[in-house]
Amino acid sequence: MSLLKFHKIQGAGNDFILIDDRDEHFDVHNNALVKFLCDRRFGIGADGLMLLRKREGYDFQMIYYNSDGNESSMCGNGGRCIAAFADMIGLKRDKYLFLAIDGDHDAELSFSADEYWVKLGMIDVAEIEVGSDYLYLNTGSPHYVKFVSDLKNYPVVQEAQKIRYSDRFKAKGTNVNFVEIIDGVLHIRTYERGVEGETLACGTGVTAAVIAAHHSGKIAQTSFPVQAMGGNLKVRFTKEGSVYTNVCLEGPAKFVFKGEIDVEI
Repeated sequence: MSLLKFHKIQGAGNDFILIDDRDEHFDVHNNALVKFLCDRRFGIGADGLMLLRKREGYDFQMIYYNSDGNESSMCGNGGRCIAAFADMIGLKRDKYLFLAIDGDHDAELSFSADEYWVKLGMIDVAEIEVGSDYLYLNTGSPHYVKFVSDLKNYPVVQEAQKIRYSDRFKAKGTNVNFVEIIDGVLHIRTYERGVEGETLACGTGVTAAVIAAHHSGKIAQTSFPVQAMGGNLKVRFTKEGSVYTNVCLEGPAKFVFKGEIDVEI
């Protein structure tokens, strides 16, 4: 048994276990351990787990796992939270450049009261599929976006599972977002693959929803506020021809607690 040190950080209610693994002591193939640590009853509890590692040419590398224990595609709120974590453990930069599974990301931090505000650069979006009642796009992770009425009372899990486990998506899965624009604010609820349930926020989902709203003509602004179940975020971008560039996800990252746990690593 080994004593594993960790931090818990949440971004708009999307919560993560953060591990400083610059010594590369954590077994990246130990999916069972990740699943145990993320378990809300038997472990620490989180939507996902991240390792911060050294990487030449970058301030750090982000390795992200969903709560099911599997390494996953990009997590936007995770990217914001790991940038805050880097600051907490002493890396201290005005602006971070880090490597994630979908490529390079930059992050700019400010601190006020008891939380960070993090501006995270996201990948460009060039391909958007427009269906009969949905849009489908990849913002680092795949997202199905559907605009609905009465989002507050919408049966998110039930309706999302019909999509996520459909013939098209059941093998690799997809994230599913239900969206409603109310009084100039985009409201969103997201079902995340790998968590297999609704989360309080999803950064790549928020990004996908704003771009989908712009692409479908529901909004004209290139900077738009978002209300997720767990808090407020913002997405801004530049439209160059048919490509969305300079995409930025902004939102809070707040330290919850830190601790140590005995595990086999």
